[in-house]
Amino acid sequence: MNLAYLVTPFIAWLIAGSLKFTINSIRAKQLAFGLIGYGGLPSNHSAIVSSMATLIALQEGIDHPAFGVAITLAFIVVLDAGSLRRQVGIHAASINQIQADRGVLNRALRERMGHSRTEILAGVLTGIASATTINYTQTAFTV
Repeated sequence: MNLAYLVTPFIAWLIAGSLKFTINSIRAKQLAFGLIGYGGLPSNHSAIVSSMATLIALQEGIDHPAFGVAITLAFIVVLDAGSLRRQVGIHAASINQIQADRGVLNRALRERMGHSRTEILAGVLTGIASATTINYTQTAFTV
């Protein structure tokens, strides 16, 4: 049984999340537990889906139907991260400002939702690197 298909997205998520936490902590000059979540560099979502698409390409080939499914899913996630979720964050900022101007004391909406192109690219590169590394150390994940 090839556990690489289970381990790869988890490893990509772990690496991307660790990088994001480290980068946010350096920028904030303190441990940035409050900045964990959506948004930031690198994109966890992009890392996860690109790691699976890369692993399938390396192990099954780009002519395999699973690669077509994986790359389609990756495009949907990347486009969503860079457009829809980014717009949701912009709208949240506007709503928070309106509430502040009116003195409304509701809990503020989360504004960091989407990703810039750089954050998405960093996530994709993290996913590709994770899958490539796991692919070349395959014996550790084969039962």
